[in-house]
Amino acid sequence: MAKSIDPDRWCEGRVVDLRQWTDKLFSIRVEADVQSFIAGQFTKLGLIVEDEFVERPYSYVNAPHEQPLEFYFVTVPDGPLTGAMTRLKPGDAIWVMRKPTGFLTLDEVPDARHLWMLSTGTAIGPFLSILKTENAWQRFEHVVLAHAVRLASELSFSETITSLNDRYPDRFRFIPFVSREDTHFAIRARIPVAIEDGRLERKAGLQITPEQSQVMICGNPDMVKATQAMLQERGLTRNRRRTPGHLTVENYW
Repeated sequence: MAKSIDPDRWCEGRVVDLRQWTDKLFSIRVEADVQSFIAGQFTKLGLIVEDEFVERPYSYVNAPHEQPLEFYFVTVPDGPLTGAMTRLKPGDAIWVMRKPTGFLTLDEVPDARHLWMLSTGTAIGPFLSILKTENAWQRFEHVVLAHAVRLASELSFSETITSLNDRYPDRFRFIPFVSREDTHFAIRARIPVAIEDGRLERKAGLQITPEQSQVMICGNPDMVKATQAMLQERGLTRNRRRTPGHLTVENYW
């Protein structure tokens, strides 16, 4: 064991499989003896790369009751960790932080009729974890999941989306956004633009209002900032523990 790895904080897991979605997008499934987590939280993964321990945060994609653990990631140019992760094979070791963290959970979200989950890229991961639990379906009448990517090929986890559609056909709306190519099914725009011009709500058949909506936003900082500003113009406020509001946000970069 490398001296820099604290066994009280980290456990050595084993890779179950590695799935390649595109040339840059991967999901990895791992068996590891970690502490229980709340859907929407994240942990850290680590590898020894050239005699150095490299670690980065990743959200759980699996629900808390599911095994193995699953994480969705994009490769970073010259990134030592993601480059090494793409070369892992079943049975290889990978370090997982034992204790989860993060507040992008439904425990932090007040009640409402409709729940909106707005994501970009790999930030769909924590929302999938949440939607695989019963909590969202017990608390909200409708759930809208928006996922914004550049190319249609980056719309991963279609099996999970289809399963949610099949299970909650009258309550679940999945709305894909594809910004760099035309498709017959996706909105070609950025999420804040589609909120401003009404396309998102028309597609969902629902309106985002302070009276009926809770909105969770997770993605690149530009999207998070612009979307939050757009919704604040409508009277939605940032959700805080002492002052409950309507917007729960997390930058995912």
